[in-house]
Amino acid sequence: MRGNSPFDITKCARPNILALEPYTSERDDYPPGADITLLDANENAFGPSIDFSRSGSKSNGDKGEPVALNPKGANKAAVSEQPTVDPKGLQLHRYPDAHSMQLRQKFCDFRQVQGAKPLTVQNVCLTVGGDESIDIIIRVFCTPGKDKILICPPTYGMYEVSAHVNDVGITKVNLDVENGFALRPDAINEVLSADPTIKVILEHPTWNGVVVVDEAYIDFAPEGSSFVTDVNTWPNLIVAHTMSKAFGLAAIRLGISYSQSQITRLMNNVRGPYNMSAPTVALASAALSPDGLCVMEENRTMMAQQRNRLLQELPKIPGFGRFLGDFQTNFVLAQFLDKPADQGGVPDNATATALKEY
Repeated sequence: MRGNSPFDITKCARPNILALEPYTSERDDYPPGADITLLDANENAFGPSIDFSRSGSKSNGDKGEPVALNPKGANKAAVSEQPTVDPKGLQLHRYPDAHSMQLRQKFCDFRQVQGAKPLTVQNVCLTVGGDESIDIIIRVFCTPGKDKILICPPTYGMYEVSAHVNDVGITKVNLDVENGFALRPDAINEVLSADPTIKVILEHPTWNGVVVVDEAYIDFAPEGSSFVTDVNTWPNLIVAHTMSKAFGLAAIRLGISYSQSQITRLMNNVRGPYNMSAPTVALASAALSPDGLCVMEENRTMMAQQRNRLLQELPKIPGFGRFLGDFQTNFVLAQFLDKPADQGGVPDNATATALKEY
């Protein structure tokens, strides 16, 4: 039964929201709990860098004795000395630390590079996944209906979704696929030189804006590749990290943004109160413990080995065309053709579709 209200959602809601195409994934095509192998989101298939086999919610063998969550690889004879996540100690009846200072310091310590200017908690903003970081950055720096963001596809879809939500325009300049997904500064701004480094953009005298470097897969890149410590050099640089990939903690939804304090302060002013739950902080802290980092390193090594195996085996599959981009991730991007390249084959999704339904 409908009341007499004249409410019309098409006249009440914002036009850009009515026209919004939400973020979707291939996983939406399957019911929750379906018996499928999940590879669509580039998650860590080896699991989290915390050992949940000793969980406070499980029993210890036949004795029925609860035990705490301990990072994998802990010495059983010295369990009490290992960092733990004890559900009883989380004080779930209390609001968590509004600023997560201790966890922010742990990220500073983890990402600090010897010889670089020290990172401090004033350089770190913690968000509910990288998605919240993206949304906050756009809300802080972009005026709705006026400003634009520039993205370089192929990239994460939430940049575009967040721009639409905030009624911000979008300009796209595709990455140079032939040269390992390299930036094209000449296409971004005609007056810039063809130097492919981000520093050229940061130094441009007539450009006023921020640059966001998404380093979701930085832990798979060679040491020294990160721009994190450069935030103390460039006042308009933001570097975005996540715990979803190398750490295998996609479910805790934790994003980390590094920038100079003037940007971090604005981002922290905009984010919601108590946005870091106590379980999220506890699990992230355990993952950043010495034992947790050891497990992350072990899993990262295994992923690199399997990635190299794919690089060897995929070319043996009929229809293989070529690899695209670089391999500093936990996945490889391969192009398949409808027929052999020497017979004029063109890119085709039949193989990918068959694998999806396998």
